Amino acid sequence: MKKRKRFVLVMVIFSVLLTSFSFYFYQLFYGANVLTEAEPREILIDYDDNFDSLRNHLYNEGIIEDALSFSFVAKVLKYPDLVKPGVYRLDSKMTNLAAIRMLRSGDQTPVNITFNNVRYKSDLTEKITSGIGLKPAEFEALLNDDSYLEQYGFNSENVMAMFIPNTYEVYWTVSAESLFERMNKEYTAFWTPEKKAKAEELGLTPVEVSALASIVQDESIMTDEKPTIAGLYLNRLNKNMLLQADPTVKYALGDFAIQRVLTADTKVDSPYNTYRYRGLPPGPINLPSISSLNAVLNYEDHSYIYMCAKEDFSGYHRFAKTLVEHNRNARLFQQALNNRRIYR
Repeated sequence: MKKRKRFVLVMVIFSVLLTSFSFYFYQLFYGANVLTEAEPREILIDYDDNFDSLRNHLYNEGIIEDALSFSFVAKVLKYPDLVKPGVYRLDSKMTNLAAIRMLRSGDQTPVNITFNNVRYKSDLTEKITSGIGLKPAEFEALLNDDSYLEQYGFNSENVMAMFIPNTYEVYWTVSAESLFERMNKEYTAFWTPEKKAKAEELGLTPVEVSALASIVQDESIMTDEKPTIAGLYLNRLNKNMLLQADPTVKYALGDFAIQRVLTADTKVDSPYNTYRYRGLPPGPINLPSISSLNAVLNYEDHSYIYMCAKEDFSGYHRFAKTLVEHNRNARLFQQALNNRRIYR
């Protein structure tokens, strides 16, 4: 009888311990341990991070409550040897099992890249790689690699035409080649058959449309005026006239702080100087916005071939069909400019 009681007691204790351990291990794997009292957060695992640095960061930042249980589950799933860089989104009240499975699989959350107001390749490189793990030098090297660019139909002079300013989602770990391919897909998506047909009607390639749009963009910040300016330059192209666009001279000189382009400036020997060379420059002088590209494709049909800033300094321009009319507009602006200097 005593032996039986002792056996029963042992079994009861064993059952209690088994239940306790089962509950404990269940909690290790399935109990909430991530952001138990906080909103979802995104974390960055850098290329030089390891499991220890990641765990310490999560604990120190209050993202996980129990570092020991997190480490235990990670070791069971062999995660310490499978840490993958990237940006990851951790949800509120996430379990150790769910969090580690996601991190181990490399299930990243995309990040945004935005680029606009870009003029040079170095500007583009700086903006497009900001916020991702790609080294700027790796991406800029592709922008200057003619043999690489050839497969996409570009060269180092006109490649900027491929980039359509906008905000895009990519993974933090995106490679230079993958990012370039992604941008080419966006370029292809922008240039629909309808847009290509419009460019063909103008006698321009998409790259030439981009080059012209970049000039239009530099000439005016007024979106509603861009189609008029586009029409003006198309008129000059059709008449085989020099474009004589001041922004191209500034680009050739590498000095955009110039307030007024002087005759001496227009003598610079550069294929981008449209005072010296007919036609469009070899490539865009900036990354034209979608509105600037559309302004060229949907240009205003008129007979203007001259333009001059309005004397009210509103940012708009006066347009003219003849040189006589243009000179009159130029005198109005010059007089207003002189008066402005006197009263300052």
